[in-house]
Amino acid sequence: MPQDRKLLRITGADRESFLQGLISNDVAGLSDGLVYAALLTPQGKYLADFFVVPGDDYILLDVAAPLADGLLKRLNMYRLRADVGLEMTDIAVSRGLGDAPDDAFADPRYPALGWRLYGAKAQPPDVDWDALRVKHCIPETGVELIPNETFILEAGLERLFGVDFRKGCYVGQEVTARMRHKTTLRKGLVTVKVDGTAPVGTEITANGKAAGVLYTQANGHGIAYLRFDRATDAMQAGDAMVSWSDPET
Repeated sequence: MPQDRKLLRITGADRESFLQGLISNDVAGLSDGLVYAALLTPQGKYLADFFVVPGDDYILLDVAAPLADGLLKRLNMYRLRADVGLEMTDIAVSRGLGDAPDDAFADPRYPALGWRLYGAKAQPPDVDWDALRVKHCIPETGVELIPNETFILEAGLERLFGVDFRKGCYVGQEVTARMRHKTTLRKGLVTVKVDGTAPVGTEITANGKAAGVLYTQANGHGIAYLRFDRATDAMQAGDAMVSWSDPET
């Protein structure tokens, strides 16, 4: 099931420059539709991911409801003398696949994720969103994306167009850029085959050593956070057998 969402509204003359100095993606992309981005700690760890939504004289942030209050508080902390107003709204969020309603936006992360609509309420489609996420290795807020723990490159946000490496400084930018340019990722989210089931968050072991964590599962596959040097073709998560069959996923 998709998570409940909340919309924060940002107004004021400095709204774009305010966000540009904080988030992982370039707000110039709003001219083409939604922008997917994250807010990080100064140490480069994930705090929240969201869609930045263009408006005539405002910007909306479409964020998972459990993170909305914390995101609003953090943005207020950074506001200082910027000419911006920040408020929570009750605007409805809908999403679906196939033909998009008028005024809907394409999900910028991956074409198979369909569209998102703000304001008007669309009929909820019958979609197994977890299965869709697992198939394309799309992390979910609060499941695979864990505040104050996750590094967004290990979570695949570059592949999902959630990071821009040419936009200049933002909070956590230095650590994120260093991970991309100076190191090879040794850990990350991948899609694995799963024979059996295990609770979300179950530790994966290989040859008796910790190799990662198993998260969302559907149709015999799952999203796993793996240590690549320990990942083998025969791993275990609780009573389930796990295999990393496609390192390119």
